[in-house]
Amino acid sequence: MTEPLHHLTLAELARRIEARELSPVALARALLDRIEALDGQVDAFITRTPELALAQARQAEAEIAAGRYRGPMHGMPFALKDIFETAGVRTTGHSRICIDHVPARDGFAVARLQAAGGVLLGKLATHEFAHGGPSFDLPWPPARNPWDLAHITGGSSSGPGAAVAAGFAPGVLGSDTGGSIRTPSALCGLAGLKPTYGLVSRAGVLPNAWSLDHCGPMAWTVEDCAILLQVIAGHDPADPASAAVAVPDYHAALGAGDLRGIRVGVPRHLWEAEVDTPAELVRATEAALDVMRALGATVEDVRMHPAQLYHDVKTVISLSELFSIYRDALVERPNDFGQDFLGRGGLAGALFLASDYMLAQRVRRGLLEAALPLYRRFDVLVTPGAGPAPRLDAHRTVSFWEKPSLFSPFSVLGNPALVVCCGFSSGGLPLGLQVGGRPFDEATVLRVGHAYERAAGWRGRRPALVPGAAQPPVALKPPAPLDDRVTAEVRTTASALARQAGLALDERAFDQLLRAAPHALAMARRIREPLARAAEPANTFRFAPDRSTLG
Repeated sequence: MTEPLHHLTLAELARRIEARELSPVALARALLDRIEALDGQVDAFITRTPELALAQARQAEAEIAAGRYRGPMHGMPFALKDIFETAGVRTTGHSRICIDHVPARDGFAVARLQAAGGVLLGKLATHEFAHGGPSFDLPWPPARNPWDLAHITGGSSSGPGAAVAAGFAPGVLGSDTGGSIRTPSALCGLAGLKPTYGLVSRAGVLPNAWSLDHCGPMAWTVEDCAILLQVIAGHDPADPASAAVAVPDYHAALGAGDLRGIRVGVPRHLWEAEVDTPAELVRATEAALDVMRALGATVEDVRMHPAQLYHDVKTVISLSELFSIYRDALVERPNDFGQDFLGRGGLAGALFLASDYMLAQRVRRGLLEAALPLYRRFDVLVTPGAGPAPRLDAHRTVSFWEKPSLFSPFSVLGNPALVVCCGFSSGGLPLGLQVGGRPFDEATVLRVGHAYERAAGWRGRRPALVPGAAQPPVALKPPAPLDDRVTAEVRTTASALARQAGLALDERAFDQLLRAAPHALAMARRIREPLARAAEPANTFRFAPDRSTLG
């Protein structure tokens, strides 16, 4: 082998393991050694599991030698964002709140990977409870971008993005509520898929927002994501949102590489007029569309709803649900949360009324219905993803509130959305392209991403990490003073709503709430448009007779 093991794709490693050219034990040891040598720079891992990994690798090697090969994940190392529950291995959410939480059993997706013969290397950093970060005031430092250690990975699947880019694991699982698989995949130069809502069970995953949480794969290539998705997709009665749909052969659907017959919709108004998008990323997106045309796709501009509307709906729903999940801890021990979690909305969910939440869900249903003509007209919708990654010391908590995101439309719609690398900035940092598709048509989304990825040729470039190198220092800037948007009325409203929610905040926590308050209250006002009385919310309920509950 001329190429080091940590640079081989999951698919190539699987082929060598199946052919008995590569020992699962040797592979596990090689990656564990690399993690030991380099993770002090990257901080991708919260908990490493070397003894477990080697035991699982030995078992896989013995089974394969006995002719009991289970498939491409057999003997394959993987790692997990530390919100996936793992039997006997702590699951912290990167938070003091769950620092001692050791689950009794594996979550659904984890159990699927274990049953397929996977080898668990450990648990990966995240933004706190898949929401607030990057943070330097938590028990573990934030993950750093292997392409430049002074830069962010993006979140909230920060450790997964860093681990794949650094060559620590060929495949990982992340989660996505508002872009948390797609952002780090873009900023770290990976392929990452947010599957259709309900395709992959959320059971055994620490929640962020039930209406918007998705679990999915992150890896070096689209082919690798297809392999991981094949294992973790499927109906789970333990998840009330789990969809009982047939799971196709995703790998077979990748195709030979052409895009003849594929119709690509391009909602360019989202980034040309509504979302501030770096010029380098715009140029890379246009170049990617040219590649798709050359592969035979038909490319046509289209309009969606404004980016701000999707962002407002997503934020009101997600933060209302987030606050309801963590309210007791926020009431009892607010200072055990990181400041970024508090400022990005951990507290601001208290500012939304029940009527705001239900109105956001009603608007969401309208957005879902408005997308149906797009699905009939186009096979995929393509937008820029994200990039290049900013520096860690440029991070500002309030930036979460200040502009809409290109990821929010597909978060609200719940449809599959894939990010692939579409080039590099002048400074050598990755740029990402987003490909969205029809609900439960991951096969087409993966086909388009795979064809583009192969034709574009960006997969040969890897970050260079040097053993023993020091982490670049990060000089965090103090927050700016409260601006004039925090009026006396905003202060009074925020204080009253916080008290109503049972929050007793000290000066520092209340300051974080006030920084978010003008933005949160403005979002609630923007979605208060008249709706028909019959306009129902996006929530749906079904009776689960085996559990005698509504889900």
